[in-house]
Amino acid sequence: EIGLGIHPKKFPIYTKKDMVRLESQCEALQEKLMDLDEEVLTHQEQISLSIIQLELEHSINMFINKRYQIPFNAENGFFTEIFIYFNQLPFREVSDYEAYLGWLPSFTIFLQGQLEFMRSGANQGNVAPKVIVQNMLDMAASLATPSAKDHPLFKPFNHWPKRINQADRDRLIAQAQQIFTQTILPTYNQVHHYFQEYFEMAQDAIGINQIPGGESFYQSQVHYYTTLELSADSIFNLGRSEVNRIKNNMMQIIKESGFEGDFAAFIKDLRTNPKFYPKSAQELLNYASWLSKKAEGQLPRLFKKLYRTPFTVEPVPDAIAPNYTVGRYVPGSLDPPSPGIYWVNTYNLSSRPLYNMPALTLHEAVPGHHLQIMLAKELMEVPMFRKENYISAFGEGWALYTEYLGEEMGMYTSPYEWFGRYTYEMWRACRLVVDVGMHLKGWSREQAVNFLLENTALSEHAVHTEINRYIGWPAQALSYKIGELTIKSLRAKAEQKMGERFDIGVFHDVILRNGAVPLPVLIEEVEQYINE
Repeated sequence: EIGLGIHPKKFPIYTKKDMVRLESQCEALQEKLMDLDEEVLTHQEQISLSIIQLELEHSINMFINKRYQIPFNAENGFFTEIFIYFNQLPFREVSDYEAYLGWLPSFTIFLQGQLEFMRSGANQGNVAPKVIVQNMLDMAASLATPSAKDHPLFKPFNHWPKRINQADRDRLIAQAQQIFTQTILPTYNQVHHYFQEYFEMAQDAIGINQIPGGESFYQSQVHYYTTLELSADSIFNLGRSEVNRIKNNMMQIIKESGFEGDFAAFIKDLRTNPKFYPKSAQELLNYASWLSKKAEGQLPRLFKKLYRTPFTVEPVPDAIAPNYTVGRYVPGSLDPPSPGIYWVNTYNLSSRPLYNMPALTLHEAVPGHHLQIMLAKELMEVPMFRKENYISAFGEGWALYTEYLGEEMGMYTSPYEWFGRYTYEMWRACRLVVDVGMHLKGWSREQAVNFLLENTALSEHAVHTEINRYIGWPAQALSYKIGELTIKSLRAKAEQKMGERFDIGVFHDVILRNGAVPLPVLIEEVEQYINE
């Protein structure tokens, strides 16, 4: 109920009283679930229960720590997140546009309600770090100034299906312009003005441990995002170990490439040599599209079951691109039918190297997020929430595993693409170090930036964007490597125990057949498959 959702007539609006009510409901449901006799549940019901328990615990922790008073992170905020869901909205008939026009005013009420949460947090000293607020301030400024036709929310009125005649188009555009002039644009101006005021109250400290209860909250986030009983210290040490292991692979690639120079010199060449970078946004999108089709061609070799819903490749929207990560997957929809979207960030092309694109495409498109998420949506005999729920350790762990799978798919064809594959894995290993470092061990932002710059070939722009992301989203970055290492260890175990009977397609189906699940559930599923 507290998630971002699109209602056909209005946007969900929440007040402080609603948050108290929702917290109470979560706690009551949590107590009720404790009384369940798990032995009478079916296998699928037991999996559903483990997911609900994980999500309830997370929701209650978010309520306790009043994280709803900071409704944004470094990449997205309550006033931009809606752009991600546009492809799931039907704009086919006149009635679809009329419903949208009826819905827009409630969205402005939602925005004002989120500002009230921010005000209450500011009054209690619960505010975000300045570096994160600056990102939001920049985004808010870009959305407060344009005319109606240039605003991202006006996009449906700039593109029309042929079935809608000109008279209806003119009428709907006139209504939309009135709504934008009277409500949407003024509200976005309010958002911008408050972020200017909020910035002055924001904290310089970047670690979550600097706020009351921050350390215990971080540990709760570690559990939620890894789904395992791991201490922050053990994750930090694991990250250090993985960084050393992957560095050896990177050094071997440099040696094989024939480059004359050390690691730092090779990284500098990758960051500055124009031959590694696209000359236009279209070139970058074309390459991502070609890699997507190349990867799709390998899927029947590795999977018994494939998705029905296609995906497309599009640039990250201009409104959020400057502070956004290198790429992202936007899920498709079965009803109404719409494709998944592999977003590629075309902002600042000098920070978008082509040698990283095979790994990025495998992760965001196939066999990564699109395959996993759309197969989950197509599951038949599970509750609806299981089809839509996303568990980061599973989903991001799977997507990072598919970057490794790209080795078997023949996706890396030059030393530079192989180095890009390892720099992406190194990036996720570094996350284990810098996330814990900043939030628990007193690392400065500069220290975290330098650690990522020294160990990966990510561009400086990408590094700064990523570090801001980890500051604004504590512990989420831990999920990738923890999930990937779990899946790789399960595969190694299955291969060792099953020998010639091991079938990679069947193994992958076992991993994906229940949708996103906590890692302890996944471990049980694979062990049962091996024993059977």
